[in-house]
Amino acid sequence: MCFNVPGRGAVDSKLYRTTTALLWLALPLIGFQYWSVWNQLPARMATHFAASGQPNGWMPREASLKFFIGLTTMLLVAFTWALTRVRKPDALAWSLLAMLYVVMGVLLSINASVLDYNIHGRPLNIVPALVVVFLATFAVLAVALMANRGPKLPQYPEGVQAQVVHLEAVKSDVVQSEVVHNSPLWASVFALLMAVELGIAVMVPLPGLRFVLALPALILLAVAALARSGFHYRFSARGVEISTLGFRLRSIPLQNIRTYAVAPWNPMGGYGIRGIGERRAYIWCNTGVRIMLTDGEVFLGHPEPERIMNALNLIKGTQKK
Repeated sequence: MCFNVPGRGAVDSKLYRTTTALLWLALPLIGFQYWSVWNQLPARMATHFAASGQPNGWMPREASLKFFIGLTTMLLVAFTWALTRVRKPDALAWSLLAMLYVVMGVLLSINASVLDYNIHGRPLNIVPALVVVFLATFAVLAVALMANRGPKLPQYPEGVQAQVVHLEAVKSDVVQSEVVHNSPLWASVFALLMAVELGIAVMVPLPGLRFVLALPALILLAVAALARSGFHYRFSARGVEISTLGFRLRSIPLQNIRTYAVAPWNPMGGYGIRGIGERRAYIWCNTGVRIMLTDGEVFLGHPEPERIMNALNLIKGTQKK
């Protein structure tokens, strides 16, 4: 008698989807938070607070419950849609799922603080919760840079020099070229957003909240630098290497490349480093080349995708010789 034992990938995928589904426990937990103190809540609750922590918005307790349930439901729908698109969860997918648990925990914590203010009048302080969210965001960004990098491609013979944008045959059967994909426009947009964020932080009177508002500025600065430097695609007889700001993002051995073709990019999918699981995109525009691998797919963005196609055709050609 034979039994089919699921592989590690199938087990991880099932656990990932189960853990994703458990995010929805936030809804009954919110309901329990309100139910446990319902009779103690005033008919008209303070639900919106200024930077100083003083209330400046009120609504009936029934409306407050419906609003918070509705807001959480919308977030859960968006989170679930994004997470369930992952077929093979990797480190980035798991870290993103963990961050979403942090977000749900922070929402529950803030809701508990709002209820506590309305019952006992204790000051509302959301700074620690926001710091936790931003620290989790930084952690996910770090994982995004490190995930699926693959082993570094073998070194090339001494004297082989990268050629920017165009291709050149060099010693023996080694071919090497480099195509750069950046976006000064997006770099300017993120730099402007960073300046706005810093301006808002400076105007906030509370030091703790000012510190929290400055944290997104660091993220915007990093993204602006990434957009300005761009993605560097290095093609050789060994494969493709992707880097930015001198940091290697991904190495793709030539033998892992199955097929490739020019393809459009969905602007709704966002820009920068996109994708979780077995899919990854490096994109600052709406065109590029989709590469199907033996273990997933990679999208290389570029306004002139034929340059990437030429590079891939040439290095695949050297493989056949």
